[in-house]
Amino acid sequence: MTTVSMPLKAAAPLTGAVFKWLAIVMFAMLAVLFSGVSHADQTALSKEQAARQAEQPGNNAPVWRAASSGESFVTQAKGRETGVLINKSGEVWREIRNDRIIQYGGWLVSLAFLAIMAVYLLKGPIKLPEKRTGRLIERFTSAERLAHWTMAFSFVALGITGLLLMFGKYVVAPVLGLTAFSWIAILCKNVHNFVGPLFSVSIIVFFVMYVKDNLPEKNDMLWLKKAGGLFGHVPAGRFNMGEKVWFWGGVTALGIAVSVTGYILDFPNFDQVRLTMQQAHVVHAIAAIVFISMALGHIYIGSIGMEGALEAMRDGYVDETWAKAHHEDWYNDIKAGKVPAVRSKQGAEVMGSQVLS
Repeated sequence: MTTVSMPLKAAAPLTGAVFKWLAIVMFAMLAVLFSGVSHADQTALSKEQAARQAEQPGNNAPVWRAASSGESFVTQAKGRETGVLINKSGEVWREIRNDRIIQYGGWLVSLAFLAIMAVYLLKGPIKLPEKRTGRLIERFTSAERLAHWTMAFSFVALGITGLLLMFGKYVVAPVLGLTAFSWIAILCKNVHNFVGPLFSVSIIVFFVMYVKDNLPEKNDMLWLKKAGGLFGHVPAGRFNMGEKVWFWGGVTALGIAVSVTGYILDFPNFDQVRLTMQQAHVVHAIAAIVFISMALGHIYIGSIGMEGALEAMRDGYVDETWAKAHHEDWYNDIKAGKVPAVRSKQGAEVMGSQVLS
C-alpha cells in the first residue's frame, strides 16, 4: 500500500477558509435571529397599541411613557437635547415655581409693603430737627444722578413687569380676564427682555461711581446697633450703613444675580440645556423678589419717608441742616475742608452764594 501525505502548508489555508465561512454564516444567523426578535417585539408593541386604541381610544400610554422617559431619540432638528421630547426636570421646576416661589415670594413682597405702610402711618416721615439754613452742599453730580435714575427707572420697569408675569395669573387675570391679561403678559415679556440688558450695564456704571464712598467706616456697626438712629443719633459718612447694605447686598450682589441669570434666560441661543434654564429661572425669581422687597424700603426712605432725601437725588443739593442731621461725619469733613462742598462746575454755577463754606 502506498501512503500519500499532504503537506501541512497546504492544509492551513483550507482550514482558515473553513473558519472564515463558518464565522460569516454564524454572524448572518445571529443577525437574522435578532432582527426577528426585534421585529417580533415591534409587532407585539404595534398589536398592543392597536388593541389599546380599539378598546380605549386616545389612550397612548406606551407612547407617553417613551416620550417622558427622558431618553434621547432621533429627530430631524439637530442640537442639544433635541432628541429629548419631554424634560423630566420640568415638572420639578414647575412645582418649585408655582408652589414655593410664588407663594412665599408673594408673602415676602406683601409683608414688606405692609411694614412700610405701618411705619409711615405710625411714625410718619422723618423730619429735619432744625430749620434749614439756606446754605447748600452738592451731594450728587449730574453724572451720578443720571446713573442712579437710569438704574432706578429700569429697575422699576423690570420689577413691575416681573411681578405681573409671576403673579398676574392670580391677581390680574381674574379681574380683567384671560384675553386682556395675555396681551399684558406679552407686553411685559418684551419690556422685561429688552430693559434687562440696560439695567445690567447701569449697575456696572453705578458701582464704579459709588463704590469709593460705600467702603466700611468706623461708625457703621454702631449705626446697626442703634437701628439707624431709632435708639439714638449716630454720625455717618457720605453714606450710612443702611445705604451700604443696600449698595453691597442689593445693587451689587442681587444685581449681579438677576443680571447673569437674566442673560441666560434672555438668550437661549447660547445653546444652554433646559435644566440650566430652569435653574437660572429659580435663582432669578428668588433674587428678584428679595431685591424688590429691599428696594421698597429704599424707595420709601428716598421719597416720602425722609424730608430732603428726594431733593438730594432730584436736584443734587442738600441743606446744611440735612447733612448735619443724617450724615454728620460727612458734614464735619466738609467743614474741615477734607471734602469739597462743591463737587462740579455746574454745582458752583447753580449754588452761587448759597454754598456752604
